[in-house]
Amino acid sequence: MTQSPRLTDRKALDLHRARAKQNPEFFLLNEAATDLEERLAEVKKTFTKTAIVGGLRQPFEAVLPGSLGVLDDEALSLDRNVYDLVVHAMSLHWADDPVGQLVQSRLALKPDGLFVAVFFGGQTLHELRTALAQAEAKVAGGLSPRVLPMGDLRDLGGLLQRAGFALPVADNRTLTVRYKNLADLARDLRGMGETNALANRHRALANKRLFLEAEQQYRTHFSDDEGYLLATFELVFLTGWAPDESQPKPLRPGTATKRLSDALGTKELPTGDHITPPRS
Repeated sequence: MTQSPRLTDRKALDLHRARAKQNPEFFLLNEAATDLEERLAEVKKTFTKTAIVGGLRQPFEAVLPGSLGVLDDEALSLDRNVYDLVVHAMSLHWADDPVGQLVQSRLALKPDGLFVAVFFGGQTLHELRTALAQAEAKVAGGLSPRVLPMGDLRDLGGLLQRAGFALPVADNRTLTVRYKNLADLARDLRGMGETNALANRHRALANKRLFLEAEQQYRTHFSDDEGYLLATFELVFLTGWAPDESQPKPLRPGTATKRLSDALGTKELPTGDHITPPRS
């Protein structure tokens, strides 16, 4: 059986994360951890056995001290049916098998345990992706993978259902960060362990002219009135619960006691009839 091609070079990703720990730029991870803390405060449940999955877990461990920390390896080091909260922290966008990561997280939860994932979504660095593509097409006459492809929110929400979670919710938060130049953006990406670790990336050193052209493209198309480069970061949050009999369930078809048309104050028509809009 043919294996699917790998998205991520795990050795490169581990090296990038190790470098980030030496010179961290964790402001976006801190934002994600603060948002997580606020979300958990709204849940009327006390969590006593928690686990955090990810490569750079420090900001999340500050929110959930005493949590078990595990790497986002293909096989998660989580025992089954043990935890009442599992947080997948800023790593799911690098997963070759995101559904597998979610399924393993669900199996680690007790019934009615909570799962929360936060990670970068598809709008992240769309400016950089475009500028690099335009520059490479101009300088080299072709394209190579330089920015990680990330999922769209509409598609990501379906992962929770595929993984067997109850009461699934997907939402996002978009942040725009201003940079004086492309080098400053690259510095922050290194400090978050988010530089290029794609398995099929171009391995040779890039031509300096490529990045000069990329900065020009970026400045032309994605800068503000003060000349700062604008970089978008989309934080996607996936929330779901391990199934349990105590959770609310949808009514069976045919058991409703009131018509939807009565609740909405509208007239119900037989199938095939049409309403003509009132004339103004």
